[in-house]
Amino acid sequence: MAARYRVNHRTTYEYGATMTDGYSVTCLVPRDTQWQTVEAASIALHPEASEVDSSTDVFGNNVHQFGLHEPHDTMMVSAESLVAVEERDNPVDDTSWEAVVEAGATSLGDPGAELGMFRSSSTLVEVDVLRRSLGPQIDDIFLPGRPIVDAARALCLHIHDSFEFDPHFSNVSTPLIDVLEARRGVCQDFAHVTLGCLRSVGLAARYVSGYIETAPPPGQERLVGADASHAWVSVWTPKAGWVDFDPTNGHLPVNDHVTVAWGRDYGDVIPVRGVMIGPAASQQLHVAVDVDRLP
Repeated sequence: MAARYRVNHRTTYEYGATMTDGYSVTCLVPRDTQWQTVEAASIALHPEASEVDSSTDVFGNNVHQFGLHEPHDTMMVSAESLVAVEERDNPVDDTSWEAVVEAGATSLGDPGAELGMFRSSSTLVEVDVLRRSLGPQIDDIFLPGRPIVDAARALCLHIHDSFEFDPHFSNVSTPLIDVLEARRGVCQDFAHVTLGCLRSVGLAARYVSGYIETAPPPGQERLVGADASHAWVSVWTPKAGWVDFDPTNGHLPVNDHVTVAWGRDYGDVIPVRGVMIGPAASQQLHVAVDVDRLP
């Protein structure tokens, strides 16, 4: 059964002085996947952009670049998408994780060429740091001969149970070592920790960005704008392909996750980044995301 979602993502910058020029690069438009169809998508800059360019990056993600060449003291990027997500079957792959590592390391063609970039350290995920911090726990999970899906699911649950979700602890620049020491953070942090653990044993794992359907507590009204960007991980298996795991929520996505992009870590899929040109001034950032399931 497919679930259909309307996703609105608004990123607003307010400046303490008038900017004269600016350039932004965004990764906000969802992509088609095996389980997901993007029925409609639009993205715009306010004030209206002076120039716009659209492309796909090396991972196949949708990238949009905006140039704003007029004075402005606020700027908003708004993206709206209509997406259908098919319900996934429980992934089945009884291949041992050691055999998966060997398959990924020895394959010379596809998918080997693609897997290589997801098997080692990246800018925000240092495999050695994860290994030093969680080595014994990783070894307890990746027991000899354990099937790949079972092992990855156990790791996902371990991260979920061992780390506390704390939206006030970290931000995009918080070092991963701080997250490991405090055992707290947000979905981006938990995805990075999980990636490092998977890669530390030789598996190919990628960072996935997107959205998750959220529901209010019983008896409370849903808060508009209360949703946010989400992050999880995907690990490659020879029989089931890329299998998603959500360590923040401790489960495998069914049809409640909307995929926007994937890469080696958060740095490859930053929703909005860029540079403003103007006098030195303060800057305030506001992000609002609404994920609505349609009838």
